[in-house]
Amino acid sequence: MASETTASGATPGPAAQPELKRAIGPKLLLFFVIGDILGTGIYALTGTVAGKVGGALWVPFLLAFVVAFLTAFSYLELVGKYPRAAGAALYTNRAFGIPFLTFMVAFAVMSSGLTSASSAAQAFSGTYLQQFVSVPAWVIAIGFIVLLALVNYRGVGESVKANVVLTCVELTGLLIVIAVGFLALTQGKGDPGRLVEFNTQGQTTLFAITSATSLAFFAMVGFEDSVNMAEECQDPVRIFPRSMLVGMGVAGLIYLLVALTSSLLVPVDELKGAGGGALLKVVQTGAEHFPLKLFAFIGLFAVSNSALINMLMASRLVYGMANERIIPRQFGRVHPLRRTPWVSILFTSAIAVVLVSTVDLALLGGTTSLLLLAVFTIVNIAVLVLRREKVEHRHFRTPTAVPILGAVTCAYLASPLSGRPGKEYLIAGVLLLVGLALWGVNHLFLRRGRTRAGALAE
Repeated sequence: MASETTASGATPGPAAQPELKRAIGPKLLLFFVIGDILGTGIYALTGTVAGKVGGALWVPFLLAFVVAFLTAFSYLELVGKYPRAAGAALYTNRAFGIPFLTFMVAFAVMSSGLTSASSAAQAFSGTYLQQFVSVPAWVIAIGFIVLLALVNYRGVGESVKANVVLTCVELTGLLIVIAVGFLALTQGKGDPGRLVEFNTQGQTTLFAITSATSLAFFAMVGFEDSVNMAEECQDPVRIFPRSMLVGMGVAGLIYLLVALTSSLLVPVDELKGAGGGALLKVVQTGAEHFPLKLFAFIGLFAVSNSALINMLMASRLVYGMANERIIPRQFGRVHPLRRTPWVSILFTSAIAVVLVSTVDLALLGGTTSLLLLAVFTIVNIAVLVLRREKVEHRHFRTPTAVPILGAVTCAYLASPLSGRPGKEYLIAGVLLLVGLALWGVNHLFLRRGRTRAGALAE
């Protein structure tokens, strides 16, 4: 097998560290995949997606699932071939060997975590918390990010067993929506005709569908995070294909049923008007006497969990890049008592505060999907490039047509042709420019350091 390389392109020295404990079996991995997908996307953006496509709300969610499923096959081949943590950055580095491209992929993933957490913060403050208190949403959103930063700074003991409990709570909320819809339909409520209505708003039906799918894709992201658990899985080459595909299938089915229920019970204009509270509107319409505060509490829990996971991921990615010396090493500083990367936590939290203060929920969700669709395009290409690199062990191999279709569909949904708003490119561009600036500053200081070292040697 070819030697392993770091994100910076360097080959690591002899490993003196013990291996991670392989504590994750197939059932825990299955719950991890489901739990990582469920969350902010479906809880917060159902109404916005409906506003883009009309009553045929289920169509963009189904298409988003298909595109994600294609990319999942590429991840399965790569994680089977290289059962190590690091995900897209590792695969990009092995396939292309371009440190700058590897860095930009890693920074794009980090940025997607920040936009995802920021969208969760807005759903928390502007939708679900409003069922309990009346406080300006932007104040709560900023306070929510600060609270996440404090929790992150203090240190969070993550456990995949605890994730089972968290997943069950998030899942309960969506099952409530489905159950309410089923009972309402048995009572003669709902309008099946809406399921085939497209709200084109002066554009073609295809444009309306792809525009909505670009946003709905946000609800399907998260499956890719599971590859970072590869080193803690029992026999990852064997258990990953079944756990990931079944987990995605369960999440996709639940999303499809929620979309169908929402469209059947609530007219499009009302779903759109409800914004981030569309599912609250569905529950209220289908079961007038159901305690909305109970569902709002579940919603708070779901979006909070998503936000915390994404902020943890983002801060650790910045910390890791600093340790690899591809951004200024100051970002890798660890607090001596808390043992947490406090500088990277401050940096990522500051960006999130700016995002929740200046960008609305739909744009944050759309920017998250844009960044990840770009990353997925590269991953789908990487799996084909890495076919030339053989490994000694047997592993999952996806049919060649699948990553090709995955790359084409991801690239299309990430392009302006899909009807994606220009502001999403602006937000993503600004975030990546921050990364580019960090890369440039670090490169400048490293070059000066080498120059000084050479002068002293003379």
